[in-house]
Amino acid sequence: MAINTEPDGGEDVVALRDVTHADLPLFFAHQQDAAANHMAAFTAKDPADWNAFLAHWIRILDDDENTNQTILYNGKVIGHVSSFDQMGQREVTYWLDRAYWGRGLATKALKEFLRRFTVRPLFARAVKDHAASLRVLAKCGFVVVGEDSGFANARGQEVEEFILELRMLAP
Repeated sequence: MAINTEPDGGEDVVALRDVTHADLPLFFAHQQDAAANHMAAFTAKDPADWNAFLAHWIRILDDDENTNQTILYNGKVIGHVSSFDQMGQREVTYWLDRAYWGRGLATKALKEFLRRFTVRPLFARAVKDHAASLRVLAKCGFVVVGEDSGFANARGQEVEEFILELRMLAP
């Protein structure tokens, strides 16, 4: 079932639907963007390895505990948003094709996901220098509750990140 949100004027539509195997080649193409990988930081060791990518997504999709939604913009696949268990905590993550950054689409998609996916508490993580992602999370009601660090494949080094928790769903 798709969830739509239309801004003033009604021309543009952001929708969420369940991820299908047909989405995976598009997600893989999004993952080839070096700048997007750098910003996300915690990515695959080799973003160009289709077999590893496919095996990862098949594990994700086969786990009934995960919630995986494709983000559509005017009917076109532009990313995904997912919730999964990480070290005993429920987390949310998202990826948006860089061609669509800066338009508020990640915020709209995440807000819709959070309205539909109501498990709480819900956590997110973002590299400390990823200001855009931190803004998206803040606009959706997440607040910083901690810090962590880890090795980021996309950067080839240890990086610091914020741990955020959804305290109140933003309007």
